[in-house]
Amino acid sequence: MSADFDLESFLDRSKETVESYADGVLPSDHKLPGVLGASMRYSFFAGGKRFRPALAFAAAEAVCGRVEPALPFATAIEMIHTYSLIHDDLPAMDDDELRRGMPTNHVKYGEAIAILAGDALLSDAFTLLTDPKIVSVYDGLTITRCINEIAKAAGSTGMVAGQAMDVLSEGCQLDLPTLEFLHICKTGALIRASVLTGAYSAGIANEEQLTALKSYASRLGLAFQIADDILDVEGDTETLGKPVGSDEERNAATYPSRLGMQESKELLAELIDQAVEQLAIFGEKGEALKALAFYVAGRDR
Repeated sequence: MSADFDLESFLDRSKETVESYADGVLPSDHKLPGVLGASMRYSFFAGGKRFRPALAFAAAEAVCGRVEPALPFATAIEMIHTYSLIHDDLPAMDDDELRRGMPTNHVKYGEAIAILAGDALLSDAFTLLTDPKIVSVYDGLTITRCINEIAKAAGSTGMVAGQAMDVLSEGCQLDLPTLEFLHICKTGALIRASVLTGAYSAGIANEEQLTALKSYASRLGLAFQIADDILDVEGDTETLGKPVGSDEERNAATYPSRLGMQESKELLAELIDQAVEQLAIFGEKGEALKALAFYVAGRDR
């Protein structure tokens, strides 16, 4: 990776870009019944690195040298990610009371409003992507591929499947293929969608580039969740902004519980190296994607 690439600046620009765009997309507080709009905005603007939008921007840049084509897709993905966090924190799921150093949505607004805020964010993401003003910017194949990729990542073969497996596997000792399936669906699917929609939105990705990006995204998505498993053991609440040790408390299926900490760390490093290897064909245009992979390897939040 080039020593000149400034990942923090890239993340800051990505965060500012997607939050500015989302501010004009998300409904204002006073236009919705009760506190629904406030609840949606509370969780969306609660902070975070905006890692998934950054991936979409980096993939678009790798393909065409510009990040702008990925903006609506990056925003929709972050809306869906926010919905998943709201629902993941609910008492029926992980029952967490802290997220990014703040009370979780259901703690602040009540369980019913939290559920509805999550539902609204998911639905409104697709309202955004099918807005005629957005659709008119892209050719039919591009917009269809992007929406299909995001919908698959969010649905019963993606994130929802992973969350269901996570719930059903509590207290069980999963074999490695099943644990990998859980992680790839629960976390990896939306990461893969971020990379691929970024590439699709650029409009000129060839098959060799798409194959490389699919391999990169698959490895990175699994690596991200393994890193998350490790942080739940070795992190601290103040740094992470959420409770640590909850996986062990729930007896959840994780890589450290299955492989041990050292082997999990070795697998994480191996996956990151493999992900980065896929980016050789992009040259300097792939620097942001490389940096984001190394960020996953060393992330502490």
